[in-house]
Amino acid sequence: MTGTPSTEQLDQPHDLIGVGIGPFNLSLAALAHGVPGGLAATFFEQQPAFRWHPGLLIEGSTLQVPFLADLVTLADPASPWSFLNYLRSRDRLFPFYFAERFHIQRAEYDAYCRWVGDNLPGLHFGHQVDAVRWSAERDLFEVDFIQLDADGEAEALGRAYTRNIALGLGTEPYVPEPLRPLVEAPAVPVIHSATYLEHRERLLAADHVTVIGSGQSGAEVFLDLLRARPAGAEKLHWLARTEAFAPMEYSKLGLEHFTPDYTRYFHSLPEKVRDDLVPRQWQLHKGIDTDTIAAIHDELYRRSMHGGWPDAVLTPGVTVRTAGRVATTKVELHLEHTQQGTRSRLTTDAVVLATGYRERPLDGLLAGLDPYMRRDSAGRPLVDGEFRLKLDPAVTGALYVQNAERHTHGVGTPDLGLAAWRSAGILNCLTGKEPYPLPRRTAFTSFGLERREAPGIPGQAPALTPLEC
Repeated sequence: MTGTPSTEQLDQPHDLIGVGIGPFNLSLAALAHGVPGGLAATFFEQQPAFRWHPGLLIEGSTLQVPFLADLVTLADPASPWSFLNYLRSRDRLFPFYFAERFHIQRAEYDAYCRWVGDNLPGLHFGHQVDAVRWSAERDLFEVDFIQLDADGEAEALGRAYTRNIALGLGTEPYVPEPLRPLVEAPAVPVIHSATYLEHRERLLAADHVTVIGSGQSGAEVFLDLLRARPAGAEKLHWLARTEAFAPMEYSKLGLEHFTPDYTRYFHSLPEKVRDDLVPRQWQLHKGIDTDTIAAIHDELYRRSMHGGWPDAVLTPGVTVRTAGRVATTKVELHLEHTQQGTRSRLTTDAVVLATGYRERPLDGLLAGLDPYMRRDSAGRPLVDGEFRLKLDPAVTGALYVQNAERHTHGVGTPDLGLAAWRSAGILNCLTGKEPYPLPRRTAFTSFGLERREAPGIPGQAPALTPLEC
């Protein structure tokens, strides 16, 4: 939906205002729509319509989570906003049934979210939120926004009031420091993978292309370029900092790191332990799907069947030290191999940076709340177990965050599989009731030495008894 809320709506305080409409706040909006008795909720998004990684909707690419990790199902399987109900509305249930696909294509997930965004009430696209403040006089949050026209230009100013806020600002593409000047100059294509499809034809026309990044996006971009270039003249380099082009941890017990149980366990750890732990868990969420690795190897092997090797170089364990332009038409990358301790340079005609994303900073939007915010030793906002920023007690409203709390909640923070559970927990906390009963236990793994009450199941292992250290 688009348009501006009526003056009456703006004057009346909301129960909840969401800032940003990505998958996580769209999940929250869908579940808020089903709260018994109703909830006065409004969501603002500066984009003119829902968009989910449009530059990476490469043909055939799939989600790394099952279709059950839609916006609502893992909290409310009967919701009208489920992926299965989307298929039903399109008369596609039986085709999906016979397709036997547990992991759907990204383009289909994007179409599903756009269907929700087009039909769910309370969503206002083309509205850019500029500031959030606490009004002690009103005992409410003030939310200032700009209504944008079709060209993204300011059209009108507005202000709304709310008891609670949910920030879903999402992430932004990360460009390593040595390559930032190259991205800003358009002469030679040096682009982030987030805009890959937008630049694909230009990349295919380049004589030599280098892909940097060892994760799923880098693998998909490399595979797409490989398939589109002639055999024997691929002229591709794929470089990565990691020691290997490693598969994502996808064992069933490994996946339990993306359960509510692990999220609660991680949140209970000391700050230093959490900070040390996250970088070591990169293979849980930054590795490559094994099917994609297999497809790359199969394509390389197919191109070697008639003799010779494809002109494609895959080198892990490499960092880019510096980069610059050569004669305005090429890029020179200065490389260092970590294990060998050797250095070299690579000249290329185009670069795709599959270097991941970073959480968007909150400080600008929340500058008016800075005196009220509690921070950790690194200056990051503290987030409690209910996904609320810890604020001064003078602020009686709650400010929830989505996909901005990896430092407090761990690797599951950006995972779509936890979206519905987190949204349901936020709504349970916000309403002070339990519109969405949540499971007490979600993993077979007990992540810490803690006392667990026996549920009365025969054969249950005895509970652990803590000892004094």
